[in-house]
Amino acid sequence: MLGTDFSTGSPNWLDLGSPDTEAAAAFYGAVFGWRFASAGPEAGGYGFFQVGGKTVAALGPLTQEGAKSAWMIHFKADDIRATVSAVTAGGGAVRVEPMDVMGEGHLAQVTDPQGAEFALWQPGRTVGLELASAPNTLLWAELHVPDPLAAIAFYQGLFGWRSQDMQTPGMTYRVLSTKDGDQQEASFGGVAPTGDGATEQPRWVPYFHAEDADATAASATANGGSVLMPTADVPEVGRIAWLADPFGAAFALLKPDPRM
Repeated sequence: MLGTDFSTGSPNWLDLGSPDTEAAAAFYGAVFGWRFASAGPEAGGYGFFQVGGKTVAALGPLTQEGAKSAWMIHFKADDIRATVSAVTAGGGAVRVEPMDVMGEGHLAQVTDPQGAEFALWQPGRTVGLELASAPNTLLWAELHVPDPLAAIAFYQGLFGWRSQDMQTPGMTYRVLSTKDGDQQEASFGGVAPTGDGATEQPRWVPYFHAEDADATAASATANGGSVLMPTADVPEVGRIAWLADPFGAAFALLKPDPRM
Protein backbone atom coordinates (compact mmCIF):
# COMPACT_ATOMS: atom_id res chain seq x y z
CA MET A 1 0.00 0.00 0.00
CA LEU A 2 1.19 3.47 -0.82
CA GLY A 3 2.10 5.30 2.36
CA THR A 4 4.39 7.99 3.74
CA ASP A 5 7.16 5.76 5.06
CA PHE A 6 9.13 6.30 1.88
CA SER A 7 11.82 3.91 0.62
CA THR A 8 13.91 3.99 -2.55
CA GLY A 9 11.62 4.44 -5.54
CA SER A 10 8.46 5.18 -3.55
CA PRO A 11 6.09 7.79 -4.96
CA ASN A 12 6.89 10.57 -2.48
CA TRP A 13 5.54 13.72 -4.11
CA LEU A 14 2.81 14.69 -6.55
CA ASP A 15 2.15 18.03 -8.15
CA LEU A 16 -0.01 19.60 -10.82
CA GLY A 17 1.14 22.14 -13.37
CA SER A 18 -1.76 24.33 -14.45
CA PRO A 19 -2.24 27.41 -16.66
CA ASP A 20 -4.68 28.81 -14.06
CA THR A 21 -3.74 27.83 -10.52
CA GLU A 22 -6.62 29.73 -8.93
CA ALA A 23 -9.22 27.92 -11.04
CA ALA A 24 -7.44 24.58 -10.55
CA ALA A 25 -7.42 25.05 -6.78
CA ALA A 26 -11.14 25.81 -6.88
CA PHE A 27 -11.85 22.69 -8.98
CA TYR A 28 -9.96 20.26 -6.74
CA GLY A 29 -11.33 21.97 -3.65
CA ALA A 30 -14.85 21.27 -4.91
CA VAL A 31 -14.10 17.68 -5.97
CA PHE A 32 -11.89 16.46 -3.11
CA GLY A 33 -12.34 19.08 -0.42
CA TRP A 34 -8.70 20.09 -0.67
CA ARG A 35 -7.51 23.39 0.78
CA PHE A 36 -4.77 25.25 -1.09
CA ALA A 37 -1.96 26.80 0.98
CA SER A 38 0.58 29.04 -0.76
CA ALA A 39 4.26 28.26 -0.24
CA GLY A 40 4.95 31.99 -0.08
CA PRO A 41 5.88 34.80 -2.46
CA GLU A 42 9.33 33.35 -3.15
CA ALA A 43 7.77 30.13 -4.48
CA GLY A 44 6.42 31.70 -7.68
CA GLY A 45 2.80 30.71 -7.16
CA TYR A 46 3.58 27.16 -5.98
CA GLY A 47 1.62 25.81 -3.03
CA PHE A 48 0.15 22.77 -1.35
CA PHE A 49 -3.15 20.93 -1.43
CA GLN A 50 -4.01 19.85 2.10
CA VAL A 51 -6.48 17.61 3.90
CA GLY A 52 -6.80 18.25 7.61
CA GLY A 53 -3.66 20.36 7.52
CA LYS A 54 -1.58 17.60 5.89
CA THR A 55 -0.11 17.99 2.41
CA VAL A 56 -1.54 15.50 -0.09
CA ALA A 57 -0.38 17.10 -3.38
CA ALA A 58 0.92 20.40 -4.73
CA LEU A 59 0.06 22.92 -7.43
CA GLY A 60 2.05 25.40 -9.46
CA PRO A 61 1.95 27.36 -12.70
CA LEU A 62 3.28 25.94 -15.95
CA THR A 63 6.86 27.12 -16.41
CA GLN A 64 8.00 25.57 -19.70
CA GLU A 65 6.97 26.93 -23.10
CA GLY A 66 4.40 24.68 -24.75
CA ALA A 67 3.78 22.67 -21.59
CA LYS A 68 0.33 21.18 -21.06
CA SER A 69 -1.45 20.83 -17.76
CA ALA A 70 -0.62 17.48 -16.17
CA TRP A 71 -0.05 15.70 -12.89
CA MET A 72 3.58 14.79 -12.20
CA ILE A 73 4.45 11.84 -9.96
CA HIS A 74 7.80 12.05 -8.14
CA PHE A 75 9.77 9.05 -6.92
CA LYS A 76 12.23 9.00 -4.03
CA ALA A 77 15.87 9.13 -5.08
CA ASP A 78 18.58 8.44 -2.50
CA ASP A 79 21.25 9.96 -4.78
CA ILE A 80 19.51 12.08 -7.38
CA ARG A 81 22.55 12.63 -9.59
CA ALA A 82 23.29 8.92 -9.73
CA THR A 83 19.64 8.21 -10.53
CA VAL A 84 19.62 10.80 -13.33
CA SER A 85 22.74 9.14 -14.76
CA ALA A 86 20.90 5.81 -14.65
CA VAL A 87 17.97 7.39 -16.51
CA THR A 88 20.16 8.42 -19.43
CA ALA A 89 22.12 5.15 -19.36
CA GLY A 90 18.81 3.29 -19.63
CA GLY A 91 17.67 5.27 -22.67
CA GLY A 92 15.65 7.96 -20.93
CA ALA A 93 16.04 11.73 -21.13
CA VAL A 94 16.54 14.57 -18.66
CA ARG A 95 14.18 17.53 -18.92
CA VAL A 96 15.33 19.39 -15.81
CA GLU A 97 18.76 18.70 -14.31
CA PRO A 98 19.00 18.10 -10.54
CA MET A 99 18.47 21.30 -8.60
CA ASP A 100 18.19 22.34 -4.99
CA VAL A 101 14.71 23.56 -4.03
CA MET A 102 15.32 26.12 -1.29
CA GLY A 103 16.80 23.46 0.99
CA GLU A 104 13.59 21.42 0.95
CA GLY A 105 15.14 18.75 -1.26
CA HIS A 106 16.59 18.13 -4.72
CA LEU A 107 14.40 17.86 -7.80
CA ALA A 108 14.94 16.51 -11.31
CA GLN A 109 12.44 15.96 -14.12
CA VAL A 110 13.00 13.10 -16.55
CA THR A 111 11.34 11.01 -19.24
CA ASP A 112 11.48 7.24 -19.62
CA PRO A 113 12.52 5.60 -22.93
CA GLN A 114 8.89 5.27 -24.06
CA GLY A 115 8.01 8.90 -23.40
CA ALA A 116 6.34 8.83 -19.97
CA GLU A 117 7.34 11.86 -17.90
CA PHE A 118 8.09 11.64 -14.19
CA ALA A 119 10.19 13.38 -11.56
CA LEU A 120 12.72 12.52 -8.88
CA TRP A 121 12.73 13.93 -5.37
CA GLN A 122 15.67 13.55 -2.99
CA PRO A 123 14.35 14.62 0.40
CA GLY A 124 15.80 17.50 2.35
CA ARG A 125 13.65 19.25 4.93
CA THR A 126 10.60 18.05 2.99
CA VAL A 127 10.50 14.27 2.97
CA GLY A 128 7.36 13.98 0.87
CA LEU A 129 3.59 13.87 1.06
CA GLU A 130 2.15 13.85 4.56
CA LEU A 131 -0.91 11.69 3.88
CA ALA A 132 -1.63 8.96 1.33
CA SER A 133 -4.09 6.08 0.81
CA ALA A 134 -6.71 7.91 2.89
CA PRO A 135 -9.95 9.24 1.36
CA ASN A 136 -9.26 11.95 -1.24
CA THR A 137 -5.50 11.31 -1.30
CA LEU A 138 -3.07 9.53 -3.61
CA LEU A 139 -3.67 5.79 -3.54
CA TRP A 140 -2.02 4.31 -6.63
CA ALA A 141 0.36 5.28 -9.45
CA GLU A 142 -0.20 3.71 -12.86
CA LEU A 143 2.08 3.69 -15.89
CA HIS A 144 0.66 3.28 -19.41
CA VAL A 145 3.22 2.39 -22.07
CA PRO A 146 3.30 0.32 -25.29
CA ASP A 147 5.89 -2.14 -23.88
CA PRO A 148 5.34 -2.85 -20.15
CA LEU A 149 8.19 -5.36 -19.87
CA ALA A 150 10.71 -2.90 -21.27
CA ALA A 151 9.39 -0.25 -18.90
CA ILE A 152 9.73 -2.53 -15.90
CA ALA A 153 13.32 -3.33 -16.85
CA PHE A 154 14.10 0.40 -17.10
CA TYR A 155 12.64 1.27 -13.71
CA GLN A 156 14.23 -1.75 -12.08
CA GLY A 157 17.53 -0.28 -13.18
CA LEU A 158 16.67 2.96 -11.40
CA PHE A 159 14.98 1.78 -8.23
CA GLY A 160 15.12 -2.01 -8.04
CA TRP A 161 11.34 -2.29 -8.29
CA ARG A 162 9.69 -5.71 -8.27
CA SER A 163 6.69 -6.67 -10.39
CA GLN A 164 4.00 -9.32 -10.23
CA ASP A 165 1.69 -10.35 -13.08
CA MET A 166 -2.05 -10.14 -12.57
CA GLN A 167 -4.41 -11.43 -15.23
CA THR A 168 -7.29 -9.12 -16.03
CA PRO A 169 -9.84 -9.28 -18.86
CA GLY A 170 -7.97 -8.74 -22.11
CA MET A 171 -4.51 -8.03 -20.71
CA THR A 172 -1.79 -8.79 -18.20
CA TYR A 173 -1.49 -6.11 -15.54
CA ARG A 174 1.84 -5.79 -13.73
CA VAL A 175 1.72 -4.71 -10.08
CA LEU A 176 4.75 -2.72 -8.96
CA SER A 177 6.35 -2.71 -5.53
CA THR A 178 9.49 -1.24 -4.02
CA LYS A 179 12.49 -3.48 -3.53
CA ASP A 180 12.27 -4.05 0.22
CA GLY A 181 9.83 -5.89 2.46
CA ASP A 182 6.75 -7.95 1.71
CA GLN A 183 5.97 -7.56 -1.99
CA GLN A 184 2.24 -7.10 -1.58
CA GLU A 185 2.57 -4.63 1.29
CA ALA A 186 5.22 -2.69 -0.68
CA SER A 187 3.02 -2.38 -3.80
CA PHE A 188 2.24 1.17 -4.88
CA GLY A 189 1.20 1.01 -8.54
CA GLY A 190 1.08 -0.88 -11.77
CA VAL A 191 1.86 -0.98 -15.47
CA ALA A 192 -0.74 -1.39 -18.21
CA PRO A 193 -0.21 -1.55 -21.98
CA THR A 194 -1.52 1.24 -24.17
CA GLY A 195 -2.24 -1.34 -26.89
CA ASP A 196 -1.41 -1.47 -30.59
CA GLY A 197 -2.45 1.67 -32.40
CA ALA A 198 -3.67 3.31 -29.21
CA THR A 199 -3.97 7.07 -29.28
CA GLU A 200 -3.08 7.37 -25.59
CA GLN A 201 0.36 8.82 -25.00
CA PRO A 202 2.73 7.05 -22.57
CA ARG A 203 2.15 8.55 -19.14
CA TRP A 204 1.92 8.10 -15.41
CA VAL A 205 -1.57 8.58 -13.97
CA PRO A 206 -2.34 9.22 -10.28
CA TYR A 207 -5.28 7.44 -8.67
CA PHE A 208 -7.06 9.11 -5.77
CA HIS A 209 -8.99 7.25 -3.10
CA ALA A 210 -12.71 7.86 -3.63
CA GLU A 211 -15.21 6.79 -0.99
CA ASP A 212 -17.92 7.14 -3.66
CA ALA A 213 -16.42 7.07 -7.16
CA ASP A 214 -19.71 7.86 -8.87
CA ALA A 215 -20.42 10.91 -6.71
CA THR A 216 -16.87 12.18 -7.07
CA ALA A 217 -16.98 11.78 -10.87
CA ALA A 218 -20.30 13.63 -10.94
CA SER A 219 -18.79 16.44 -8.88
CA ALA A 220 -15.86 16.67 -11.30
CA THR A 221 -18.12 17.10 -14.32
CA ALA A 222 -20.36 19.55 -12.46
CA ASN A 223 -17.30 21.71 -11.81
CA GLY A 224 -16.00 21.77 -15.38
CA GLY A 225 -14.09 18.51 -15.62
CA SER A 226 -14.68 15.71 -18.12
CA VAL A 227 -14.97 11.94 -18.09
CA LEU A 228 -12.28 9.98 -19.92
CA MET A 229 -13.57 6.58 -18.75
CA PRO A 230 -16.90 6.21 -16.93
CA THR A 231 -17.04 4.58 -13.52
CA ALA A 232 -16.83 0.81 -13.74
CA ASP A 233 -16.22 -2.14 -11.46
CA VAL A 234 -12.93 -4.02 -11.83
CA PRO A 235 -13.05 -7.48 -10.23
CA GLU A 236 -10.81 -7.82 -7.16
CA VAL A 237 -9.75 -4.18 -7.45
CA GLY A 238 -12.70 -1.85 -6.92
CA ARG A 239 -14.67 0.83 -8.72
CA ILE A 240 -12.64 3.15 -10.91
CA ALA A 241 -13.05 6.13 -13.24
CA TRP A 242 -10.74 8.26 -15.37
CA LEU A 243 -11.31 12.00 -15.41
CA ALA A 244 -9.71 15.22 -16.60
CA ASP A 245 -9.80 18.59 -14.89
CA PRO A 246 -10.98 21.72 -16.76
CA PHE A 247 -7.48 22.18 -18.24
CA GLY A 248 -7.07 18.60 -19.45
CA ALA A 249 -4.92 17.11 -16.66
CA ALA A 250 -5.84 13.43 -16.35
CA PHE A 251 -6.35 11.64 -13.07
CA ALA A 252 -8.24 8.59 -11.86
CA LEU A 253 -10.46 7.53 -9.00
CA LEU A 254 -10.45 4.24 -7.16
CA LYS A 255 -12.89 3.02 -4.54
CA PRO A 256 -11.04 -0.09 -3.34
CA ASP A 257 -12.90 -3.38 -3.09
CA PRO A 258 -13.39 -3.75 0.70
CA ARG A 259 -12.76 -7.49 0.40
CA MET A 260 -9.22 -6.93 -0.84
